[in-house]
Amino acid sequence: MSAALQPQADQEAPPAAKAQLDCPVRYHLRHDTIYHYDQPVGESRQLLRLTPRELPWQRCLSHHVEISPEPARRLNFIDGFGNAVQSLHFERDHETLFIRAESWVERDAPPLPALEDSPPWEQVRDLLGYHAGRLADQRALEAMAFMFESPHVRLKREFADYTAADFPPGRPLLEAVDALMQRIFREFTFDPEATDVSTPVTEVFERRRGVCQDFAHFMLSCLRSLGLSARYVSGYLLTRPPPGKPRLIGADATHAWISVHCPQHGWVDFDPTNALLPAREHIVLGWGRDFSDISPLRGVILGGGEHEPEIAVTVVPEDEVALVYGDGDPAFPAAIPLIR
Repeated sequence: MSAALQPQADQEAPPAAKAQLDCPVRYHLRHDTIYHYDQPVGESRQLLRLTPRELPWQRCLSHHVEISPEPARRLNFIDGFGNAVQSLHFERDHETLFIRAESWVERDAPPLPALEDSPPWEQVRDLLGYHAGRLADQRALEAMAFMFESPHVRLKREFADYTAADFPPGRPLLEAVDALMQRIFREFTFDPEATDVSTPVTEVFERRRGVCQDFAHFMLSCLRSLGLSARYVSGYLLTRPPPGKPRLIGADATHAWISVHCPQHGWVDFDPTNALLPAREHIVLGWGRDFSDISPLRGVILGGGEHEPEIAVTVVPEDEVALVYGDGDPAFPAAIPLIR
């Protein structure tokens, strides 16, 4: 799972372009997953987290999931982090499983606070810490769920020591987080061959190589090791094809970044893979403590033998949909209502 975008140098845009940048952007999303099993699967249960979240700056205009074979039962629910989940139960033998999630999303840029306009990081740490007799407010209580170890995030002294260079006493929280993100971007190498989903974050730190998922887990480990609250965000990133090349169906990928809790500004996103604060080109699927909470598809099967999923993701701006899909142009808005 990875997607990388090379940041572009800021350039002064003409007035017409600036006006366009102030408008929301619509995207068509297609996420295909195919399993080919060596042996028939007699029974299977799967959990899908493929519905884009509703946010003040992001609207899921339509969402539809196509599944073959048809499951015996479907159940839609909201998990403990507020993510939409679809539970599938297959009871008949099958040798192939195909799942296609298609969505239309409208994305605007979130309000980005001035990084220096945030409280000292120690003040935020102390606010989130336990103090006998003090009642925490609701927002602080919710943030505390993202302070501790989780399956892919570790709290260790070496992570705190690494992070300390960017967190001197009194430095504004968001300014320090941005400095940590920039350092990870400089010192770590994007390498899809270096890790897999089971690679421990301690090994990522040692080798300084990985993909977006690894960099997000490492940055979370750094921040939580200092006593701060930070969560894992899963979604999609609009990528750009090489100059002169067309945008291809299935050439994109899922992406991951982090969000840190700042009492004055709420949750603020940072993308360590690309050293930027996410805006219109990042589409949010959901969030959790780490990847294990927000995996797009996970489940258990009876039978099946050896199998590896084939995943194809396509993120297309509205004005390029006809060019990319041709006669298979998905109509806007999709006729299927949002699954809740």
